[in-house]
Amino acid sequence: MRAIGHVRSPYQITASIPKGLGATHDAEGTLEILPEFEPGLQDIEGFSHLYVLWVFDRGKPGDAGLIAHPPSDDRPHGVFATRSPSRPNPLALSVVELLGRDGAGLRVRGVDMLDGSPILDIKPYLTSVPPEHVRRGWIAEAENRAQAEGEG
Repeated sequence: MRAIGHVRSPYQITASIPKGLGATHDAEGTLEILPEFEPGLQDIEGFSHLYVLWVFDRGKPGDAGLIAHPPSDDRPHGVFATRSPSRPNPLALSVVELLGRDGAGLRVRGVDMLDGSPILDIKPYLTSVPPEHVRRGWIAEAENRAQAEGEG
């Protein structure tokens, strides 16, 4: 695989990216697509949100365990049940809001990537799953516990 572009983001270090329960991703950035891939952006302006497949390129090879300890829960979880950057393959998936296009640059909101991260692919965000059928697994449990502790 090869990068089709790079992310321009306000985040220079991982610690500055919001994480945990209630974290919001409203930072704006740009997906800078390489000139040879710009024709692939034709008609992208009609979509409100995009999937961005990108690479955790700052991790150390071999640091991926199969058990993760997310900041939003004090219990361990399988890495495939988390958004941990420590994974067997350093792939990441984000959903961003498309604010506009400037040639080969896509202005987006919802950036949770480090500046300069390689982009592998972009796809329009579409879902046919009704909200009432979406389950949030252990995250919903952790949110409920945090809410109950806040009320107590």
